[in-house]
This record gives sequence, structure tokens and C-alpha cells, in this order.
Amino acid sequence: MDSFLAALLHIIQPSNLAAVLGGALLGMLSGATPGVSGTMMVVLLIPLTYTLEPDTAFLLLISVYCSAVFSGSISAILFRTPGAPEAVATTLDGYELTKQGKPHEALGISVYSSALGGLLGGAALILVAPQLAKIALAFGPPEYFGMAIMGLSVVTTLGAKNMVKAFLAALLGLFLATVGIDPMAGIPRFTFGLPSLMSGIDFIPVLIGLFAISEILRQVMEDTSVKVKLGKIRTSLPSFAMQKRLMPTILGGSALGTVIGILPGIGATTAAMVSYSEAVRWSKTPEKFGTGHPEGVAAPESSNNAAANGAMVPLLALGIPGSATTAVMLGAFILHGLKPGPLLFTEQAEFINTIFLGTMIANAIILLVAPFFIRGFANIIRIPYPILGPVILVLCIVGSYAIRNNMMDVWLTLGFGVLGYILEKYHFPLSPIILGIVLGGLAEQEFRRSLIMSEGDYAIFLNSPIAAVLLGVSLLSFIAPIAVNIYKKRKANVAAPGA
Repeated sequence: MDSFLAALLHIIQPSNLAAVLGGALLGMLSGATPGVSGTMMVVLLIPLTYTLEPDTAFLLLISVYCSAVFSGSISAILFRTPGAPEAVATTLDGYELTKQGKPHEALGISVYSSALGGLLGGAALILVAPQLAKIALAFGPPEYFGMAIMGLSVVTTLGAKNMVKAFLAALLGLFLATVGIDPMAGIPRFTFGLPSLMSGIDFIPVLIGLFAISEILRQVMEDTSVKVKLGKIRTSLPSFAMQKRLMPTILGGSALGTVIGILPGIGATTAAMVSYSEAVRWSKTPEKFGTGHPEGVAAPESSNNAAANGAMVPLLALGIPGSATTAVMLGAFILHGLKPGPLLFTEQAEFINTIFLGTMIANAIILLVAPFFIRGFANIIRIPYPILGPVILVLCIVGSYAIRNNMMDVWLTLGFGVLGYILEKYHFPLSPIILGIVLGGLAEQEFRRSLIMSEGDYAIFLNSPIAAVLLGVSLLSFIAPIAVNIYKKRKANVAAPGA
């Protein structure tokens, strides 16, 4: 308790508060701008923190991290261009609300859900960080495989309108996840002899193409600009009734995000996709997801910010990065002469509590500052589309190229843009493709690792209680929508005259 109070007194020092506020603004700017991620901003800032005290430096970096995870939703909602990978699931319902002339509602839900999810994730850090680290250690290949399958199983719910098209889209995503050198056997797969495909297809060019480039094509070819419907853009936080309605979704997304965030190497993007899937699975109106459903914004946004906090647990408690950004932060620890691990909690208790409190203050700042930031940023949408469209196109191309400095990523972005436009024209859902490419690689690798561990014995998936439960839930949720569809069709045939 003494170290907690000391951290509280320390963090309210003007220099530390300025670091948190400055980091929040830099994070929002980098996250909202397509092609400039929060990870990139943290990388740029680390050398500049060398002259700062360690706690001030990490408050700045953590504030950038938390704010960037949230602000990726701004461009996802306004332009259908996720500013950060963590916001891809937000695009599905957020942009639909914008098309309906309700961007203020989508942005308000995003701000509220992100801040609340981040605060709940920060509280979990303070209360049970060492215990959460033990949960991470309980996850092995069978459990990771079960989690990935549970996320993929929701494809039957997402494709309720046309399951055949949803399955085909999911298969395309799974196929894309297999391209590149087989990580287990070292054999090239579907590379067609192209060296640039040896490292596989990164999912960011795919999502930029499917969502951002296809939207540019749609705007140009069909002249359906949404700015005419928008009027003056503002951010209105959800009403009390809406907050009450969204609370179960936010609490579920935050809990799921925190647990997934503490798993090393998984990250906030997977947390957002799995949380969106679970929100669809347990909703009484799953058919409304993808049409501008408020829960479709609240679930991924609460989850990705909670996961950002959760990713700090394995980094601080075990010295294992939980995401790409925390992997970069591991370098910052070395730069400042700190060694993450169990001893850090006992030897540097005040520093640890300062970081935990910093995550909570950074998320509180999102709630206070984001509406003003969005008001300024959203004015961009008033720019005539003949000017704005090419600017977005250039940012998409630069962002795709900057991932790996690879021209193949640019061609893939443009190719998937055309593919996304055609698929949407023929009413194929795009979300199963993203599910497949995000979770497919994880599912395949952990499945094969499990079988190597068990020497080919499939019972390994049933011997683990966690994996068995996850796979059981997956099987039920996969079959249930199909059975309900068959039942409804038979009932309709019986009720039809002359049937």
C-alpha cells in the first residue's frame, strides 16, 4: 500500500502528467492516421526517452500505446480505413453507422467503450497481475488451438444470410494464412516462386485492400459519398439507456480482452476479433451485426484496449512481450537498465504501480480529450472526395509499403481492393476473410505443435480441460445456427400452402 500511495504522489508531478497527456495526443494522432501505427510511434520515441527518468519515459510510451489502440477506430468509423489493425472489427458496424448518418453515435460508443475497457483492464493489472501471469502459463498449444477454433466457429453466425458465401469467404482467409514458408517444416507453400511471398501475406495489406481501397472504388464508381448525410460531426457519449444496454457487452469484451491480452504473442487484434465473434454468438439479435449495431462497436473497442493493458502482464511479470508494441517496449526496459520479471514487482514496486496507474490515467484521458480531438480530425471528411480519396489512397499505399518495405504488399493491397469491391457487389461477407487470416495461422501452428507434443495422439485436445471446453463450445456454436436454419426452412415448407 505504501508503494501504491508513493506511486500516486509521484504520478501527479507536472512532468509525469505532461508525459501522459502528450503521449495520449501523439497516440491518438498516430493511431487515427492510416499507415502510422502506435507501434511505429513508440519506436520513434524510445531514443528520445533516454534522457528522461524511467517512470516518466514509460508513462509517455504507455500513454501512446493505449491511445493509439483506441484511435484506430476513428478512421475506421469515418473512412472505413482502420488506422490500426486493432480497429478492423470496429469497421464492420462503425462504418455502417456512418453510412446511416450516425457517426457521432459510433464515435461516442467507441470512446466510451475504449476508455471503460482500458480502465477495467488497468484495474485488473493493479489487483491481480501476478495471478493473471499464472493463467498465461496455463495456456499451451492445445489451449491456443481451442481459442482460435472458438473464434473461427462464429462464421456460421456471421453468415446467417448465406452460409455458403460465408464459408467460401472464411476458406479464402484460411488459404491466405497458409501462404509463405511453412513455419514448422520450412517448405514454401503457394509462393509461386516469388521471393517476396516467402514470408507470407501480412494481414494488414489484406484488410486495407478489402475495406479501404474497395471503399474508394465504391465511392468513385457508384458516387455514394456519405459526407452529404453527415452534417456537423461531433462526438456524443452514449445516453444512460444506451450505456445500460451496452454494459454486458463491454464487461464481457473487457474480461475477454484482458485474458487474451496476457497470452504472449496474441495481441489486441485477435482479442478484438474474438470479442466481436463472442458478442455475435451470445446476442439475441445476431443478424443485426454488420448492419450498424452498437454492440458491434462496443465489443471490439472494449476488448482491444483491455488487451493492451493485459499485454503488460507477461512483459512485466515474466519478461515475455504480449504484443508487437510491448516487444518494442522490452527494448526500452533494456535502454533504461531495467530487467522485467518477478523480481521487478518486489524490487521496483513503486515503479510498477506508477505504470499501472499510468495506464488508467491514459484511458481516462481518452474519455476527456478524445471528443475534442475527433472534432478536429473529423473535419477532414468535409474535404471534397476528389481530393480526399487520392490522399487516403496514398496513405494506404504508404502504410502497406511501410510494414515490410516490400512492393508486393502494395500490389496485394490494390489487388485485394478490387477483390473486395467485387465480393461486396455480389454480397459476400468480408468479415469471415479477416477471421480466417487472423486466426487461421494461429490455429494451424498450434494444432501441429499439439500433435508433435502428443506424438500424433489427438486425445491431447480432450485431456486439457481448457482446450476441451473451448472446442466443445466451438462445436455447439458451429452446429447450432445450421440446425436452426434447417428447422426454420422445414417449418416454412410445412406451413406453405400445398407443401
